[in-house]
Amino acid sequence: MNKLFDPIRVGRYTLQNRLVMGSMTRSRAQFDGTPSKRAATYYAQRAGMGLIVAEGTQPSDDGQGCLTTPGTQSV
Repeated sequence: MNKLFDPIRVGRYTLQNRLVMGSMTRSRAQFDGTPSKRAATYYAQRAGMGLIVAEGTQPSDDGQGCLTTPGTQSV
């Protein structure tokens, strides 16, 4: 019996299935590093996934490898 689409409890959370997805949202942030509408749409389209592992952010301007990747920017 395939249990891939069966619910599973992980700690205090019950996931609707056993699918886990790493984020692939590169270049969906605004130039200042804040999330864009494209990033919100991306996650909304994948909301049926059991668990989405959130993306990381660069901690400074010097750590940004590509434009429009999410991160914190100094003002």
